[in-house]
Amino acid sequence: MNPFLLQLFVGVLVGIGAGYLGSFMVLRRMSLVGDALSHVALPGIAIALLIGVNPFIGGFFALTLAVIGIWGLERKTTLPPETLVGILFTISLAIGLLITPEPELLEALFGDITKIGVFDAILTLILTSTVLFVMPRIIPGTILGVISPDLAHSARFKLKNINLIFLLMVAIVVALGLKVAGTLLMGSLVIIPAAAAKNISRDLTSYTRLSAFFGAITAGTGIIAANAFGVVPGPIVVLAGGLMFLITLAVRNDF
Repeated sequence: MNPFLLQLFVGVLVGIGAGYLGSFMVLRRMSLVGDALSHVALPGIAIALLIGVNPFIGGFFALTLAVIGIWGLERKTTLPPETLVGILFTISLAIGLLITPEPELLEALFGDITKIGVFDAILTLILTSTVLFVMPRIIPGTILGVISPDLAHSARFKLKNINLIFLLMVAIVVALGLKVAGTLLMGSLVIIPAAAAKNISRDLTSYTRLSAFFGAITAGTGIIAANAFGVVPGPIVVLAGGLMFLITLAVRNDF
């Protein structure tokens, strides 16, 4: 398969998953959690590079451990999840910067989609499909938990379990996007498309679908432009998302 088409395919899939999941992160006021979690992956990426393993595996392993740790700590403390993520984020970033081999540091921080292969594409397709399959099944509990945790409990939704599943979906999407945008910029691929969709959507269904669509457009446009200009895709993807946000802001009825 043509390398550029492979990169575009993976980027669009990641954009769909990130945008869709980001819509719920914005609703739950967890926008910055995706950004902070992406930094948690850095030590895992560093260890994977040192032992010659696919960086995705290392990053996903580190993210999974962090998510389980946050979930466990949340059950034993009154601190909100974003505070716990912030603590892990700073510690992980410091460790990652110390142990990441210098030649690979820029790749880890900003991504390098040119190194994506067929295995990465298949894995991205499977895991993005998993996110799109799982999320609709926890939406009722997730939304009700945002509106009223007490009401969600009375309706017998197991919010702790739902939160764990939700965080694991975040870990999957963040890990998939590391080669597209890197640990520094991945959070923007989760936040910006969802924020753009919120500007013009009128109900939850259109909001989640638009978020996924804008995620795909943002990632695809950024990768195409980066390839045309011969630059790293990550920053261009972020700029494309920013432009999308400004456009949707301009067309709002109350602008």
